[in-house]
Amino acid sequence: MVEWSIGRAAAGLGLSLAIAWAGYRLKALSHSGAVGAILIGTLIMGIGGWLWGWLLVAFFVSSSVLSRYRSADKAAVQVEFAKGGRRDGGQVLANGGLGAILALCSAVIGAWWAFPAYLGAMAAVNADTWATELGVLSRRAPRLITTGRPVPPGTSGGVTALGLVAALAGGLFIGLAAWVGQWIASFVGVSWPPGITWWPLWAAAGGVAGALFDSLLGATVQGVYYCERCRKETERSFHHCGTRTRRLRGWAWLNNDWVNFLSSLAGGLIAMELAIWFR
Repeated sequence: MVEWSIGRAAAGLGLSLAIAWAGYRLKALSHSGAVGAILIGTLIMGIGGWLWGWLLVAFFVSSSVLSRYRSADKAAVQVEFAKGGRRDGGQVLANGGLGAILALCSAVIGAWWAFPAYLGAMAAVNADTWATELGVLSRRAPRLITTGRPVPPGTSGGVTALGLVAALAGGLFIGLAAWVGQWIASFVGVSWPPGITWWPLWAAAGGVAGALFDSLLGATVQGVYYCERCRKETERSFHHCGTRTRRLRGWAWLNNDWVNFLSSLAGGLIAMELAIWFR
């Protein structure tokens, strides 16, 4: 039976409404992104509990702050990305959809591994966001993850040392946020779950794995396009100049949203496997 209460659902809805409103006013979320944030946030916190919701807030706040950091310096590169800094409904579902599924697994079948998997999934999307937002500022040209050859900044599948460090920090941030959240909960009588000491490690591993998997997909099977007019590689089927692009490589259906979802799945699986091993 699903563990659900009116109070928890109301708290989840209230928190989600506040986040969606703030995100929309700060131009971090579009109309569809705000609706998606309300839906995903209500499900995750309403079913999973406040600690699950806390990690969602930690991801949204930290990623939104970094998206504004030196935004002018990043604009020329990020214009080639499929999505801008303002998250739409597809991005919200891609980043939080797996979390909602795991919350259901935790409640419906009592899966103890659901929270470690959720920890890894959120660490993966946070690590990927940090790597993207900070990696594009690297003074050294990125290198394609599959061949190691230098590529222009913003190229799908390109990685930098700065981006890898940012990915590690982003994953670790989620693990530490989970630990702090549980520490606060202990003051109101919530017991410490087994394995909590390893949460930062599981999150860091899941974050780095998810970010690297994102780059691998970007370099191999993600749909990547080319603008003949601007002579630039892009993730957009229509370039910002208004020209329809031609597909250069990858599968047309595998867009950035699907890549993000699959990367969160990879991070979740890594963290879950570590939790099983430590258990």
